Amino acid sequence: MDFTLSEDQQELQRSVREVLAQKYPPERVAAAADGDGGFDAAAWSEVAGLGWIGVALPEDAGGLGMGFVAEAVILEELGRGLFPGPYLPTVLALSALEEDPELRERVVSGAAPATIAVGDDAQVVAERHGDGWRLSGDAMFVPDLDAAGLVVVAADAADEPGLYCIEVSAEGLARESLPTVDSTRRLERLSLDNAPARQLATGDEGEEAVAGLRRRALAAVAAEAVGVAQRALELGVEHAGEREQFGRRIGVYQAVSHRLADVFVAVEGARSLALWAAVSVEHDAPDAEAAVAAAKAEASEAAVLACEVAIQVHGGIGFTWEHPLHRFYKRALGTSAWLGWPSAHRATIATTLLD
Repeated sequence: MDFTLSEDQQELQRSVREVLAQKYPPERVAAAADGDGGFDAAAWSEVAGLGWIGVALPEDAGGLGMGFVAEAVILEELGRGLFPGPYLPTVLALSALEEDPELRERVVSGAAPATIAVGDDAQVVAERHGDGWRLSGDAMFVPDLDAAGLVVVAADAADEPGLYCIEVSAEGLARESLPTVDSTRRLERLSLDNAPARQLATGDEGEEAVAGLRRRALAAVAAEAVGVAQRALELGVEHAGEREQFGRRIGVYQAVSHRLADVFVAVEGARSLALWAAVSVEHDAPDAEAAVAAAKAEASEAAVLACEVAIQVHGGIGFTWEHPLHRFYKRALGTSAWLGWPSAHRATIATTLLD
């Protein structure tokens, strides 16, 4: 399978990297991560204006029609730049709203950032209420809920899984900030008490919608993790090529260069798996379940390894608050935990192979 990016995808990659370098330097990322105000709404309007949100949507649905692989390209660059905004959960939620023009337009236009509550820790029940639906229950570790206007929730109705959309401002919705390691992506507990919701899919269609959204989420997180790993590797290589010890650059010592070489191998392997996962999701391939599990496991571990090695290469500097490496490391750790640890996804792969 050829994973070479097309010219359009390469141009998209370059443009995203340029925008992030200009508008989201490390000091702005740090200010967003350490501040109390969350992500700037005006900045989100800029993101929407760039067309990034609807890049995977068909053109007749208001998007650019470039597919999920293009979205994965953006996510890798956002991981590399440690973008502190709600892009990842927004585009995931958007994929569940393609059949609802009103909600879709609000998200694509930037009027309503969105997020998802579809993890195994989401215990939500849906009940019919007149002509509508009401949701009750809790969902843990919902990303960027503080910036969202809409939440796509996986819920059970009469033992049937389904997807529902709820306004963050809805009556019966409560939020609780959670103390997590990564302040560039804040996680919250979502509590629902008879909160009004709009049904998106239910029954067999709903079961597949939930499974499809979860596969897409794993592939998206893997792509972002590759970007985190890539930037950590770049920082380690740059420092090894500049820092001198005993009259020589430290990169000439095998204890440094071999560790960085190990990271390079891990990052390239993770990138291949992440692209395989993105292609599998885009084309709804039969092996998509195994592809996204492999990509999530390998990419999250590669990101953690890259950050740990880069911190070691930097020595004492790597442990300082002022250096950006600790923020990349925290994103890598958070990515490893969200939607299942690598060991859980390896169990999925083993089941697929041995079934």
